[in-house]
Amino acid sequence: MTRTLQTFTVELEGQTLRAAIGGAPGASRVLLFFNGIGASVETVASFAAKFRRTRIVTFDVPGVGGSPTPPVPYRLKHLVGLAAGLLDHLGIGSVDVFGVSWGGAAAQEFAIRFPDRARTLTLAATTAGWVMVPGSPMVLRNMLSPRRYFDAAHLMAIGGELYGGMIRTERELLRVHAEALRSPTSLGYLYQMLAIWGWTSWHRLPRVEAPALILTGTDDPIVPPVNGRILASRLPNAVVEDVDCGHLFILTRADEIADRVERFVHGAHADRAAPRTRRSAARAPAARRAVKRRPRGR
Repeated sequence: MTRTLQTFTVELEGQTLRAAIGGAPGASRVLLFFNGIGASVETVASFAAKFRRTRIVTFDVPGVGGSPTPPVPYRLKHLVGLAAGLLDHLGIGSVDVFGVSWGGAAAQEFAIRFPDRARTLTLAATTAGWVMVPGSPMVLRNMLSPRRYFDAAHLMAIGGELYGGMIRTERELLRVHAEALRSPTSLGYLYQMLAIWGWTSWHRLPRVEAPALILTGTDDPIVPPVNGRILASRLPNAVVEDVDCGHLFILTRADEIADRVERFVHGAHADRAAPRTRRSAARAPAARRAVKRRPRGR
């Protein structure tokens, strides 16, 4: 049976949010999903449907999809406050946090600001903010404009170069992605850019004691895989896994990625005894603090 997202709206701090619940109904574990820039909840549907043991909670950020554009810009700390408010509205306490691309920054901010609510942290195709190795200037130039959300022909023309991986050759996957998009407002897209302008998690990541899984695309033109290693070098309890694809691997390899995430969330790595404190992490031998890297697998 195909699982569909159940959407609803909620008022939080004067902002209307369009939110969605998907995944496995009634599952005890909840994955709080932060989406990429300009992407509405519709783009999460096919990925959420692959989860068998986990509920998915996600929402359109202000100015995207069904969430109206606010009158003034916002920062990530405000956005993650809205996310916490959404969880309170749903009666959900602790969650497993997932962020992809732009949403990876929001996921990090949530884990930093709400450590007691973040059981695990999964970061996909994302960076630590301005402490990063950027993609090619041509690709980043295309990211500055929301045109790909308004103009399907433009997305089809640049998608392979922009997203890499299977999107380079399998046009139908890109078409599926294009059909799922609900355009952000131009101002909403700008606000998302401004939200992470000058932002970094670099100096705060050592505070995150939750187990972290970092997924990197081996052919990602937007976020080169070295950025995953940078993140892991700052997180006390992180593993890195490569995905043999590009930036949109949660679309192109949805089954595989959902399986990896559920194994991490429900597995022994996520259920360790209490994570090391900041003091014990600082005193740990270098070999124990070293980044762990898992081999590629499906």
